[in-house]
Amino acid sequence: MREGEQAEKDVRARSFGAAADAYERARPGYPEAAIDWLVPAGAGTVLDLGAGTGKLTRSLAARGLEVVAVEPLAEMRTTLAWAVPEVEALEGTAEAIPLADGSVDVITVAQAWHWVDPERATAEAARVLRPGGTLGLIWNRRDERVGWVAQLGEVMGSGDAQSIALEGIEIGPPFGPTESFVTDWERPMDADLLVEMAASRSYVITATARRRREILDGVRRVVETDPHLGTEFDFPYRTYCFRATLPE
Repeated sequence: MREGEQAEKDVRARSFGAAADAYERARPGYPEAAIDWLVPAGAGTVLDLGAGTGKLTRSLAARGLEVVAVEPLAEMRTTLAWAVPEVEALEGTAEAIPLADGSVDVITVAQAWHWVDPERATAEAARVLRPGGTLGLIWNRRDERVGWVAQLGEVMGSGDAQSIALEGIEIGPPFGPTESFVTDWERPMDADLLVEMAASRSYVITATARRRREILDGVRRVVETDPHLGTEFDFPYRTYCFRATLPE
């Protein structure tokens, strides 16, 4: 990646802090089937890395796991601490995790691996995990096999998460082979929540005021002009999961 492109990506990554409340209200959580697959039976301690406002963190904590969350943005950590007060939230990044060597059984990275330096982050994950530990990556992606969602995608455009080639994710050494799992699910929504979700995208946050308004007005128009949706509707997602294990 060229220096200018990396600088733009860094700006987008930092932009979430300005929209932490919208992110918390509007972004989806993660389906139980995906969490079942990511977290091995018998795991006790989990690091949720790049935890944001705790969308995955709270589901992990609800399973009785010992969870610590690491998140670089102060605004996101503040919202996380409010949403999941029982979980310790630490400042840190995937490239510099503030935990001891061999201290957790599982690391989860939800909707965030595309923001990191994968080589450095993989090495740090291997350091923090116990032998035999699991690194799990997860992304929600809108299901554009559905006609109106594909139309929505044309209006919104694609950000970093939507444009990565999820079918080709490989975690790499020192981890073993990367396994994958995909599950489909739906989330109840209305037009206001959908617009707010669009507003929490990094490329919308960092857009000009005019471009931002064009996108958000277009999102609302897609919903309101579709005679099949009504005031409330189910938003379809495909959730992509990847995991790899350290050697014993």
